[in-house]
Amino acid sequence: MTQASSDFPYLASHWSTIRQRVDAACREAGRDPAEVSILPVSKTFGPEVIRAAVALGLHRFGENKVQEIRDKAGPLADCGIDWVMIGHLQTNKTKDVARLASEVQSLDRPELAEALHRRLQIEGRVIDVLVQVKTSREESKYGLPPEQLPDFLDMLRGYDTMRVRGLMTLAIHSSDPQEVRACFRLLRELRAQANAQGHDLKRLSMGMSGDFPLAIAEGATEVRIGTAIFGSRPYPDDYYWPEITK
Repeated sequence: MTQASSDFPYLASHWSTIRQRVDAACREAGRDPAEVSILPVSKTFGPEVIRAAVALGLHRFGENKVQEIRDKAGPLADCGIDWVMIGHLQTNKTKDVARLASEVQSLDRPELAEALHRRLQIEGRVIDVLVQVKTSREESKYGLPPEQLPDFLDMLRGYDTMRVRGLMTLAIHSSDPQEVRACFRLLRELRAQANAQGHDLKRLSMGMSGDFPLAIAEGATEVRIGTAIFGSRPYPDDYYWPEITK
């Protein structure tokens, strides 16, 4: 039975509202709204909700856990979904990601790059990747240390299974907007430095439901939005983003 968007009427209004808010943040920052895309983050929501979102024209969804991509990919195989891995990825989970995901935004260390490359070779696939950089001082945050980025990007040139499209980060969990904005500014500066060294990094994935206007002001090309589209989750955010806890 096909799930219609009318079965989840709030989705259409939520999607319209968040698109309007993102567009307004772009105009406030003096940017063209067409420059900023929204990645719906569907973690914890089942196939029936995602199918309803597909009926609204959404076909790209971010997930934090490999298990969820695996569990949802089968029931939604007819929807033409591009699954995007945005959560911390263990090297022993790269098999399913290489088979099912169209993009990984959390590439953050050499051993993960090597493991993913090997699995992609087996699958005969090439996917887009973003390098996740740690831009805050929080010890629990995942991401490549900024000073290691140049060497890591150079290493990735040797992997023909991955197209490096840009950078991703999670900002500090803070009520101080200047602290949050500084994380996004650092990522933008790191991209500029990398491009000056001959790389071609067009994308900056940064900003979530609570801080995306700050990310847009600092140059985000994509914001990752979950609760503002799908509503409250059955688990708190720190279940899926353990690094946001203090």
